[in-house]
Amino acid sequence: MKKIGRLDRPDNSGSAQLFTNPVLERMSRTHISIPIALFLGVGLYSFYMGISTTTIPFLEAISLFFGGYIVFTLVEYLLHRYLYHMIPDTKFKDKLQYNVHGVHHDYPRDKDRLAMPPFISGLYAVILYFLFNFLLGDLSWYFLPGFLVGYSSYLGVHYIVHAFQPPKNFFKVLWVNHAIHHYKDPDVAFGVSTTLWDHVFGTFPKK
Repeated sequence: MKKIGRLDRPDNSGSAQLFTNPVLERMSRTHISIPIALFLGVGLYSFYMGISTTTIPFLEAISLFFGGYIVFTLVEYLLHRYLYHMIPDTKFKDKLQYNVHGVHHDYPRDKDRLAMPPFISGLYAVILYFLFNFLLGDLSWYFLPGFLVGYSSYLGVHYIVHAFQPPKNFFKVLWVNHAIHHYKDPDVAFGVSTTLWDHVFGTFPKK
């Protein structure tokens, strides 16, 4: 099993202090609504720009939007599996993994650390804009919103499965899968917003 978090923690309540500087410590936290609003706002503006400045056909625009969404779910899976759960075989990797993701496994009920802080989320949005614009040109106006809606859905689902009791709707499967990932086997169930890629890559939890 890959090391993730601190295995000697007696429980999963409370919150970790990552920085001694109180300003940096405060900036490492955020309410989940802030990054979600940021991504949806940027996505909405991008979609508007696509409508107002391009002549891309409607069906192509919708296909690009859903393509962006699907690509995000794959990126979510790959980052979670190979970056967040990388083997911390050096001190640098150990510290990086803990600050980025291990702390979340130690304190999964810490609602202020279920998303990247706003300044990092904003930086992500800017980088994604320039990256997709470079790769896709005008097509990016529709691809980017799909990607950001995917990111927002990931944040929303992640918050729901950690902040609330098991729901009685379609979120229950995602809730159970993520609970298995946290409390039973961190080497399975890497998908948060969807189980699609766990099925594709064989990491869906065995019954």
